[in-house]
Amino acid sequence: MKKTAKIKWADFNKEIADDNYYYLRSCIRQNFFPGSEKAFLDILRHNLHKTIFDDASHTTCAGIGYHADIVTFETLQTIAARHFSLMNERGIPSAVVSCITSFGIYSEILATWEEFPEEKEKIRAYLKKATGREFEVPENVVHSCDIIYKFRNEIAAQMKSPLINQKTGKPLKIVDHIGCHYSKMFPERGVGGAEFPKVLTGMITAWGGETVDYPERRHCCGFGFRQYLVKSNRSYPMSNSKKKFESMAPYKPDAILANCPGCTMFFDRWQYTLGQIEGKTYGEDGNGIPVLTYEELAGLVLGYDPWKLGMQLHQVDVEPFLDKMGVQYNPDDKYKGLNGKYINQPDFSGCLKV
Repeated sequence: MKKTAKIKWADFNKEIADDNYYYLRSCIRQNFFPGSEKAFLDILRHNLHKTIFDDASHTTCAGIGYHADIVTFETLQTIAARHFSLMNERGIPSAVVSCITSFGIYSEILATWEEFPEEKEKIRAYLKKATGREFEVPENVVHSCDIIYKFRNEIAAQMKSPLINQKTGKPLKIVDHIGCHYSKMFPERGVGGAEFPKVLTGMITAWGGETVDYPERRHCCGFGFRQYLVKSNRSYPMSNSKKKFESMAPYKPDAILANCPGCTMFFDRWQYTLGQIEGKTYGEDGNGIPVLTYEELAGLVLGYDPWKLGMQLHQVDVEPFLDKMGVQYNPDDKYKGLNGKYINQPDFSGCLKV
């Protein structure tokens, strides 16, 4: 009789270091949602009392260039090796990667070196020749959402605004979306793998919310660098996002939570685009469905000011979600700069509210 493999949760778990991290920032996140990376650092340092080093010497991972067939795999590996060298120099064993694309890049490189050690030695020689540096592989490489997930209960113990609708007393319903480069390229490197991703649902439920299941829950947002970078192909990612919006809308989610900067940006921006094209919105009262990063959600439950989190940069208005949570905020501060002066608000016409 043929034996079938048994699926165990332990097979989809991963090691996440407890402390002492080297932070690898994202190039695109700082443009899309610039407050999220600062919020991550603030939460780790001030709420969780962890040590994390934010190094100005590291560079882009070059992942966008790689996926667009501009940067070679050898160059990509050498850039990663330099980052590992910077970590070694600081004596920090654990890398925390902000971007899902970068996380996929590091995962691909580490898997390549495990299977083809001669490739690692080739890159070692390239790095030495180019920079004079040497490197060793980190002990632990995780995505930053893994850290928030690991300490979700510690965050819950400090909550000021749980994910409870203050008008109804019921849990807020939140759709989770896992980036493909986190869970589908190398499933064993993400919490829960591709079939049972738990990294975002774990946060939602720990903070009092309710997760929403729907038919297209694991469908890709449609980003695909070659689709989006070529202007004539952009209807493809938009149609993928639309498929998800159409599928989730009947369940009336209060928000969408994502762990990929591209996915978060597309779900936010495409709702405005679809509203302009089709005159249709997917949220309540003519609004879109607010889209949040996991750092923003963690910051909100901890009582951070939403405007200091940078949530005024969202295309879909977040204020209805803030009101449901009972978050205290000053609407007059929404369009103020760092110096406290009003910097004007965007021109707007049609479909979504601001």
